[in-house]
Formats: sequence, C-alpha cells, structure tokens
Amino acid sequence: MAEVLDEIDRVAPAELIPYSNNPKRHPDAQVNDIASSIKHHGFDQAIVVDEDGEIIKGHGRLAAARKLGLDRVPVRWRSDLTDAEARAA
Repeated sequence: MAEVLDEIDRVAPAELIPYSNNPKRHPDAQVNDIASSIKHHGFDQAIVVDEDGEIIKGHGRLAAARKLGLDRVPVRWRSDLTDAEARAA
C-alpha cells in the first residue's frame, strides 16, 4: 500500500511549472467553475508537484488560482515517484 502523504506547503503560483506534455486541457468555462468553487469553498485538493515544482496534478487548480489572483496555493511535494509514475498521474 502507498504511503499516506499529508504534508502540505503554501507556495506562490509563479513558483510552479506546468507540465509541458499535460494531455488535459482546461477550457475557460471549466477554469471559471474551479475558481468559483475555490472562492466559495476553498481548496480541498492541493496541487501535486515534483521536487522541481513541476505540476503532476492540478493544472486546472493553478489556472483558477491565477484567475483569482491568489498569492499562495496549497502544494503537496512528491519526490517518491519515478518519471513514468509522475507522467501516469
């Protein structure tokens, strides 16, 4: 069973690097929905990044945070994944 990782940091969105080969696209309407959810309910999922700050999961959340002008976002760092595992995530 995978280890439970519950350590979350808060970092500036500018420090995060979008994964250039991310297959998911986030249309404006979806980013607006995510931004509305964050505004009204807060973040319930952190943005997951590797040790270099490259996003593994959470590109839509980052776009929504930028749209809202947030100066910090919740981030979970993952240094335990292989490149293949990170790409699959």
